[in-house]
Amino acid sequence: MEMKQLVEKQRRFYQSHQTKDVSYRKQALKRLRSAIMMYEKDISAALYQDLHKAEMESYMTEVGMVLSELTYQLRHLDTWAKPKQVRTPLAQFPSKSFQLAEPYGVVLVMSPWNYPFQLAIEPLIGALAAGNTVIVKPSAYALHTSAIIAKLIASCFEESYVAVVEGGRKENKELLEQRFDYIFFTGGVEVGRLVMEKASRYLTPVTLELGGKSPCIVEKSADLRLAAKRIVFGKFLNAGQTCVAPDYVWIDETIRKPFLAYVQYYITKFFGTDPMHCETYPHIVNEKHFQRLKGLMQSGNICIGGKLEEASLCIEPTVFENVSFDDAIMQEEIFGPLLPVIGYETLEEALSYIQQQEKPLALYVFTRRKAIAQQVMSCCSFGGGCINDTIIHLATSQMGFGGVGQSGMGSYHGYDSFRTFSHFRSIVQKSNRMDLPMRYQPYTKGKQHIVRWFMK
Repeated sequence: MEMKQLVEKQRRFYQSHQTKDVSYRKQALKRLRSAIMMYEKDISAALYQDLHKAEMESYMTEVGMVLSELTYQLRHLDTWAKPKQVRTPLAQFPSKSFQLAEPYGVVLVMSPWNYPFQLAIEPLIGALAAGNTVIVKPSAYALHTSAIIAKLIASCFEESYVAVVEGGRKENKELLEQRFDYIFFTGGVEVGRLVMEKASRYLTPVTLELGGKSPCIVEKSADLRLAAKRIVFGKFLNAGQTCVAPDYVWIDETIRKPFLAYVQYYITKFFGTDPMHCETYPHIVNEKHFQRLKGLMQSGNICIGGKLEEASLCIEPTVFENVSFDDAIMQEEIFGPLLPVIGYETLEEALSYIQQQEKPLALYVFTRRKAIAQQVMSCCSFGGGCINDTIIHLATSQMGFGGVGQSGMGSYHGYDSFRTFSHFRSIVQKSNRMDLPMRYQPYTKGKQHIVRWFMK
């Protein structure tokens, strides 16, 4: 089916108003949950084929997060969808005011390859909860996961309600030529700009979940051993192919050497003495990204790791010292298992550098001093982050997740997902029993006095 026909088919179904029934939405979410549970092993197998993800990592970072989000949405949807009454100004007496959540209509969700299941299905959940029809476009780079998503969705939805479009750039281009009511995109900054440009043709609202160089600061009061452990976890999860992974570490120069010793210790503890042949260590998604990362490895001095194997697209966890800010590795988001560590003499030096860069998607600070944490939070603008940990701020439905500036716009997870995919209409219901005369012509000094009194 042509893209235009598919979008029109979904628009006709949306205009039947079935999706506006909250019980219909809940049944859809329940069907989706059942299908995910039924296909769980197939999803895990696909993720292993695409990224060499271990079953536990696939569940922890993809399937489990999606199931948790479904549970949260189903638990709260009735409350979110109810009209929300707000106070009415005295000048509008007698009346009542309320907000109604309305679905946008036909939504396009474009997802990336690094967490190909989670980042396709979590936005879908929010869009369905809000009452939209949805076209999902998974990444062609994660071919096996894309195929299982298409099979899973077809098993529980008609394509007039939810459809999956597989393929690459050709299909992306065709989809972006269509008129959608909302577009949700997760990916790189350059493609994000293109999505926004195409959306502007119809003034289509967008959410852009992008990325950037997310800094990590280790201050001298930090619990050094725990900081190293949590940074190694967050950086090398999915072989560094995580949009909120620590991109580089700023560390007080006085603790740099012991910190690196702990990093080496935890890399070995997590992945063994030969991470290249660790069964639970993910690989790089494809040859293109492998070669890009290989080029970045020419920067600075490698102090930990450095081995790579083109046949298996594997690069072991690698740490760099003596990196220049002019080096290639500091000029772009790394998105791989390479970690520059930069020493600072004063914290202000690190904060000054961060403030001069584009706003990152995440920021992390390790410190035992509350004043230091507050200083970092107040000085730097970023999408979200952690104090004394990495990446876990996005693993909750209680808080929204999103970027700022060039790291993105908009937010999702939990209520933020429902809000993102809903338009909130403001309604005033006026009583017919009384009609205050002061707003009507002819205007008099007496009416002006009363209006001023009401509106103070």
